[in-house]
Amino acid sequence: MKKKLYGIIPPLVTPLKDNDHLDIDGLERLIEHVIEGGVHGIFILGTTGEAQSISMKLREEMIERTSEILKNRVPLLVGISDTSISDSAALAQKAYEAGAYAVVAAPPYYFATGQPELAEYYEELLKLLPLPLFLYNMPVHTKVSFEPKTIKRIAENKKVIGFKDSSANGTYLQAVMYTMKENPDFMFFVGPEEMTAEMILLGADGGVNGGANLFPKLYVDLYNAAQSKDLEQVRTLQQKVMQISTTIYSNGKYGSSYLKGLKCALSVAGICDDFLAMPFSRFDEEHRAKIKEAMNNLNF
Repeated sequence: MKKKLYGIIPPLVTPLKDNDHLDIDGLERLIEHVIEGGVHGIFILGTTGEAQSISMKLREEMIERTSEILKNRVPLLVGISDTSISDSAALAQKAYEAGAYAVVAAPPYYFATGQPELAEYYEELLKLLPLPLFLYNMPVHTKVSFEPKTIKRIAENKKVIGFKDSSANGTYLQAVMYTMKENPDFMFFVGPEEMTAEMILLGADGGVNGGANLFPKLYVDLYNAAQSKDLEQVRTLQQKVMQISTTIYSNGKYGSSYLKGLKCALSVAGICDDFLAMPFSRFDEEHRAKIKEAMNNLNF
Protein backbone atom coordinates (compact mmCIF):
# COMPACT_ATOMS: atom_id res chain seq x y z
CA MET A 1 0.00 0.00 0.00
CA LYS A 2 1.42 3.36 -1.03
CA LYS A 3 1.29 6.33 1.32
CA LYS A 4 -2.26 7.64 1.47
CA LEU A 5 -3.02 10.77 -0.55
CA TYR A 6 -4.97 13.76 0.72
CA GLY A 7 -5.59 17.41 -0.12
CA ILE A 8 -6.00 19.22 -3.42
CA ILE A 9 -5.00 17.41 -6.61
CA PRO A 10 -5.74 19.63 -9.64
CA PRO A 11 -7.13 17.88 -12.70
CA LEU A 12 -4.60 19.58 -14.93
CA VAL A 13 -5.73 21.12 -18.19
CA THR A 14 -3.82 19.93 -21.24
CA PRO A 15 -2.17 23.06 -22.70
CA LEU A 16 -2.37 22.84 -26.48
CA LYS A 17 -1.00 24.80 -29.43
CA ASP A 18 -3.27 22.93 -31.85
CA ASN A 19 -4.97 19.53 -32.10
CA ASP A 20 -1.63 17.71 -32.42
CA HIS A 21 0.86 19.72 -30.35
CA LEU A 22 1.24 20.46 -26.65
CA ASP A 23 1.98 23.94 -25.39
CA ILE A 24 5.14 22.76 -23.61
CA ASP A 25 6.10 26.16 -22.19
CA GLY A 26 2.55 26.62 -20.94
CA LEU A 27 2.57 23.15 -19.38
CA GLU A 28 5.74 23.99 -17.47
CA ARG A 29 4.33 27.33 -16.27
CA LEU A 30 1.10 25.61 -15.21
CA ILE A 31 2.86 22.88 -13.25
CA GLU A 32 5.13 25.38 -11.49
CA HIS A 33 2.10 27.57 -10.74
CA VAL A 34 0.10 24.82 -9.03
CA ILE A 35 3.09 23.50 -7.10
CA GLU A 36 3.85 27.01 -5.86
CA GLY A 37 0.22 27.14 -4.72
CA GLY A 38 0.82 24.16 -2.44
CA VAL A 39 -1.15 21.41 -4.16
CA HIS A 40 -0.73 17.86 -2.89
CA GLY A 41 -0.58 16.08 -6.26
CA ILE A 42 -1.42 16.40 -9.96
CA PHE A 43 -3.95 14.47 -12.04
CA ILE A 44 -3.53 14.52 -15.81
CA LEU A 45 -5.69 13.24 -18.68
CA GLY A 46 -9.01 13.53 -16.90
CA THR A 47 -12.13 15.38 -18.02
CA THR A 48 -10.53 18.80 -17.50
CA GLY A 49 -7.53 17.50 -19.44
CA GLU A 50 -9.67 16.77 -22.53
CA ALA A 51 -8.25 13.24 -22.65
CA GLN A 52 -11.02 11.87 -24.84
CA SER A 53 -10.48 14.61 -27.44
CA ILE A 54 -6.76 14.10 -27.99
CA SER A 55 -4.83 11.32 -29.69
CA MET A 56 -3.17 8.43 -27.92
CA LYS A 57 0.19 9.78 -29.09
CA LEU A 58 -0.55 13.15 -27.50
CA ARG A 59 -1.73 11.52 -24.27
CA GLU A 60 1.51 9.57 -24.07
CA GLU A 61 3.50 12.76 -24.66
CA MET A 62 1.52 14.52 -21.93
CA ILE A 63 2.51 11.76 -19.49
CA GLU A 64 6.18 11.97 -20.46
CA ARG A 65 6.41 15.76 -20.42
CA THR A 66 4.52 16.16 -17.16
CA SER A 67 6.77 13.62 -15.46
CA GLU A 68 9.90 15.35 -16.77
CA ILE A 69 8.74 18.75 -15.46
CA LEU A 70 7.32 17.44 -12.20
CA LYS A 71 10.45 15.51 -11.15
CA ASN A 72 8.50 13.60 -8.47
CA ARG A 73 7.89 16.73 -6.39
CA VAL A 74 4.29 15.68 -5.82
CA PRO A 75 2.47 12.42 -6.69
CA LEU A 76 1.26 12.08 -10.28
CA LEU A 77 -2.06 10.45 -11.15
CA VAL A 78 -2.76 9.56 -14.78
CA GLY A 79 -6.15 9.10 -16.42
CA ILE A 80 -6.40 5.96 -18.55
CA SER A 81 -10.15 6.10 -19.33
CA ASP A 82 -10.94 4.70 -22.76
CA THR A 83 -13.40 2.51 -24.61
CA SER A 84 -10.57 0.09 -25.39
CA ILE A 85 -9.17 -1.96 -22.51
CA SER A 86 -5.94 -2.46 -24.48
CA ASP A 87 -5.43 1.29 -24.89
CA SER A 88 -6.16 1.84 -21.20
CA ALA A 89 -3.55 -0.77 -20.31
CA ALA A 90 -1.03 0.81 -22.68
CA LEU A 91 -1.51 4.21 -21.05
CA ALA A 92 -1.11 2.60 -17.63
CA GLN A 93 2.21 1.12 -18.72
CA LYS A 94 3.35 4.54 -19.91
CA ALA A 95 2.30 6.02 -16.56
CA TYR A 96 4.25 3.32 -14.74
CA GLU A 97 7.37 4.04 -16.78
CA ALA A 98 6.97 7.75 -15.97
CA GLY A 99 6.89 7.06 -12.23
CA ALA A 100 3.23 7.81 -11.60
CA TYR A 101 1.67 7.12 -8.21
CA ALA A 102 -1.53 5.58 -9.63
CA VAL A 103 -3.88 5.51 -12.59
CA VAL A 104 -7.49 6.67 -12.75
CA ALA A 105 -10.17 5.03 -14.89
CA ALA A 106 -13.77 5.98 -15.58
CA PRO A 107 -16.15 3.34 -16.99
CA PRO A 108 -15.96 2.72 -20.73
CA TYR A 109 -18.55 4.85 -22.47
CA TYR A 110 -20.83 4.63 -25.53
CA PHE A 111 -22.66 1.37 -24.75
CA ALA A 112 -23.71 1.72 -21.12
CA THR A 113 -22.68 -1.22 -18.93
CA GLY A 114 -24.80 -2.96 -16.34
CA GLN A 115 -23.35 -3.21 -12.83
CA PRO A 116 -22.18 -6.84 -13.21
CA GLU A 117 -20.58 -5.96 -16.55
CA LEU A 118 -18.94 -2.91 -14.97
CA ALA A 119 -17.42 -5.00 -12.18
CA GLU A 120 -16.23 -7.64 -14.65
CA TYR A 121 -14.61 -4.97 -16.83
CA TYR A 122 -12.57 -3.58 -13.95
CA GLU A 123 -11.64 -7.04 -12.74
CA GLU A 124 -10.16 -7.72 -16.19
CA LEU A 125 -8.53 -4.29 -16.42
CA LEU A 126 -6.83 -4.74 -13.05
CA LYS A 127 -5.02 -7.83 -14.34
CA LEU A 128 -3.31 -5.58 -16.91
CA LEU A 129 -2.33 -2.68 -14.63
CA PRO A 130 1.18 -2.18 -13.25
CA LEU A 131 -0.04 0.57 -10.89
CA PRO A 132 -2.78 1.04 -8.26
CA LEU A 133 -6.15 2.25 -9.50
CA PHE A 134 -8.63 4.97 -8.57
CA LEU A 135 -12.17 4.35 -9.79
CA TYR A 136 -13.59 7.48 -11.42
CA ASN A 137 -17.33 8.17 -11.32
CA MET A 138 -18.43 10.58 -14.08
CA PRO A 139 -22.01 9.55 -14.90
CA VAL A 140 -22.89 12.63 -16.95
CA HIS A 141 -20.32 11.54 -19.55
CA THR A 142 -20.28 7.74 -19.18
CA LYS A 143 -24.04 7.11 -18.75
CA VAL A 144 -23.37 4.79 -15.81
CA SER A 145 -22.72 5.32 -12.10
CA PHE A 146 -20.99 2.88 -9.78
CA GLU A 147 -23.40 1.41 -7.28
CA PRO A 148 -21.81 1.30 -3.81
CA LYS A 149 -21.90 -2.50 -3.76
CA THR A 150 -20.12 -2.56 -7.13
CA ILE A 151 -17.32 -0.41 -5.74
CA LYS A 152 -17.03 -2.73 -2.76
CA ARG A 153 -16.81 -5.74 -5.08
CA ILE A 154 -14.14 -4.20 -7.32
CA ALA A 155 -12.17 -2.97 -4.30
CA GLU A 156 -11.75 -6.53 -3.06
CA ASN A 157 -8.69 -6.30 -5.28
CA LYS A 158 -6.11 -4.44 -3.15
CA LYS A 159 -4.83 -2.60 -6.23
CA VAL A 160 -8.02 -0.49 -6.06
CA ILE A 161 -7.03 2.26 -3.63
CA GLY A 162 -9.62 4.99 -4.04
CA PHE A 163 -12.61 6.63 -5.64
CA LYS A 164 -12.92 9.96 -7.40
CA ASP A 165 -16.53 11.11 -7.60
CA SER A 166 -17.76 13.75 -10.04
CA SER A 167 -21.46 12.96 -9.74
CA ALA A 168 -22.16 16.18 -7.77
CA ASN A 169 -24.46 14.05 -5.60
CA GLY A 170 -23.49 14.36 -1.96
CA THR A 171 -26.01 11.80 -0.75
CA TYR A 172 -24.61 9.24 -3.19
CA LEU A 173 -21.02 9.88 -2.12
CA GLN A 174 -21.94 9.53 1.55
CA ALA A 175 -23.55 6.16 0.72
CA VAL A 176 -20.33 5.03 -0.96
CA MET A 177 -18.23 6.21 1.98
CA TYR A 178 -20.53 4.39 4.38
CA THR A 179 -20.35 1.19 2.32
CA MET A 180 -16.54 1.34 2.34
CA LYS A 181 -16.20 2.28 6.03
CA GLU A 182 -14.49 -1.01 6.89
CA ASN A 183 -11.58 -0.06 4.63
CA PRO A 184 -10.01 3.03 6.29
CA ASP A 185 -7.17 3.20 3.74
CA PHE A 186 -9.59 3.59 0.81
CA MET A 187 -9.37 7.18 -0.45
CA PHE A 188 -12.22 9.49 -1.50
CA PHE A 189 -11.77 12.55 -3.67
CA VAL A 190 -14.44 15.00 -4.80
CA GLY A 191 -14.58 16.50 -8.29
CA PRO A 192 -17.09 19.39 -8.05
CA GLU A 193 -15.31 22.12 -6.13
CA GLU A 194 -18.57 23.65 -4.99
CA MET A 195 -19.08 20.69 -2.62
CA THR A 196 -15.47 19.76 -1.78
CA ALA A 197 -15.37 21.46 1.64
CA GLU A 198 -18.67 19.88 2.66
CA MET A 199 -17.48 16.39 1.79
CA ILE A 200 -14.10 16.86 3.50
CA LEU A 201 -15.99 17.80 6.65
CA LEU A 202 -17.83 14.48 6.28
CA GLY A 203 -14.66 12.46 5.85
CA ALA A 204 -13.46 12.74 2.23
CA ASP A 205 -9.71 12.97 1.69
CA GLY A 206 -9.60 15.89 -0.70
CA GLY A 207 -10.67 17.53 -3.93
CA VAL A 208 -9.77 17.14 -7.59
CA ASN A 209 -10.87 20.67 -8.44
CA GLY A 210 -10.52 22.34 -11.83
CA GLY A 211 -10.25 25.80 -10.30
CA ALA A 212 -6.99 24.75 -8.63
CA ASN A 213 -5.37 25.12 -12.06
CA LEU A 214 -6.06 28.83 -11.77
CA PHE A 215 -6.08 29.56 -8.02
CA PRO A 216 -4.30 26.64 -6.36
CA LYS A 217 -3.70 28.37 -3.02
CA LEU A 218 -7.40 29.17 -2.63
CA TYR A 219 -8.37 25.50 -2.87
CA VAL A 220 -5.50 24.39 -0.65
CA ASP A 221 -6.61 26.96 1.95
CA LEU A 222 -10.19 25.68 1.63
CA TYR A 223 -9.02 22.10 2.17
CA ASN A 224 -6.99 23.12 5.22
CA ALA A 225 -9.91 25.06 6.69
CA ALA A 226 -12.30 22.13 6.20
CA GLN A 227 -9.76 19.64 7.52
CA SER A 228 -9.28 21.70 10.69
CA LYS A 229 -13.05 22.34 10.94
CA ASP A 230 -12.60 26.12 10.81
CA LEU A 231 -16.16 26.75 9.67
CA GLU A 232 -15.87 30.53 9.55
CA GLN A 233 -12.91 30.28 7.19
CA VAL A 234 -14.70 27.62 5.15
CA ARG A 235 -17.66 29.97 4.67
CA THR A 236 -15.39 32.82 3.59
CA LEU A 237 -13.44 30.74 1.08
CA GLN A 238 -16.55 28.96 -0.18
CA GLN A 239 -17.90 32.33 -1.34
CA LYS A 240 -14.81 32.78 -3.47
CA VAL A 241 -15.19 29.29 -4.95
CA MET A 242 -18.79 30.08 -5.83
CA GLN A 243 -17.76 33.37 -7.42
CA ILE A 244 -15.40 31.45 -9.70
CA SER A 245 -18.07 28.86 -10.47
CA THR A 246 -20.73 31.39 -11.38
CA THR A 247 -18.53 33.67 -13.49
CA ILE A 248 -15.57 31.81 -15.02
CA TYR A 249 -17.42 28.53 -15.67
CA SER A 250 -20.82 29.87 -16.71
CA ASN A 251 -19.71 32.28 -19.42
CA GLY A 252 -21.35 30.58 -22.39
CA LYS A 253 -24.39 28.59 -23.45
CA TYR A 254 -23.14 25.03 -23.75
CA GLY A 255 -21.69 22.15 -21.77
CA SER A 256 -18.22 23.21 -22.91
CA SER A 257 -18.46 26.50 -20.97
CA TYR A 258 -16.49 25.10 -18.02
CA LEU A 259 -13.51 24.07 -20.16
CA LYS A 260 -13.63 27.19 -22.32
CA GLY A 261 -13.88 29.45 -19.29
CA LEU A 262 -11.07 27.76 -17.38
CA LYS A 263 -8.68 27.67 -20.33
CA CYS A 264 -9.52 31.23 -21.29
CA ALA A 265 -8.86 32.40 -17.71
CA LEU A 266 -5.50 30.60 -17.69
CA SER A 267 -4.64 32.36 -20.95
CA VAL A 268 -5.70 35.75 -19.56
CA ALA A 269 -3.46 35.05 -16.56
CA GLY A 270 -0.55 34.38 -18.93
CA ILE A 271 -0.12 30.75 -17.85
CA CYS A 272 -0.90 28.71 -20.97
CA ASP A 273 -2.60 28.78 -24.36
CA ASP A 274 -6.39 28.55 -24.44
CA PHE A 275 -6.66 26.28 -27.50
CA LEU A 276 -9.26 23.52 -27.03
CA ALA A 277 -9.12 20.24 -28.90
CA MET A 278 -11.87 19.65 -31.43
CA PRO A 279 -14.85 19.47 -31.38
CA PHE A 280 -14.52 22.64 -29.27
CA SER A 281 -12.84 25.98 -29.85
CA ARG A 282 -11.58 28.85 -27.71
CA PHE A 283 -13.86 31.71 -26.72
CA ASP A 284 -14.34 34.60 -29.14
CA GLU A 285 -13.27 38.13 -28.18
CA GLU A 286 -16.68 38.97 -26.69
CA HIS A 287 -16.59 36.07 -24.26
CA ARG A 288 -12.87 36.56 -23.59
CA ALA A 289 -13.62 40.14 -22.54
CA LYS A 290 -16.21 38.81 -20.09
CA ILE A 291 -13.63 36.42 -18.64
CA LYS A 292 -11.18 39.31 -18.22
CA GLU A 293 -13.87 41.28 -16.42
CA ALA A 294 -14.70 38.32 -14.19
CA MET A 295 -11.01 37.87 -13.36
CA ASN A 296 -10.71 41.55 -12.44
CA ASN A 297 -13.70 41.24 -10.13
CA LEU A 298 -12.40 38.25 -8.18
CA ASN A 299 -10.27 40.39 -5.80
CA PHE A 300 -7.99 37.55 -4.70
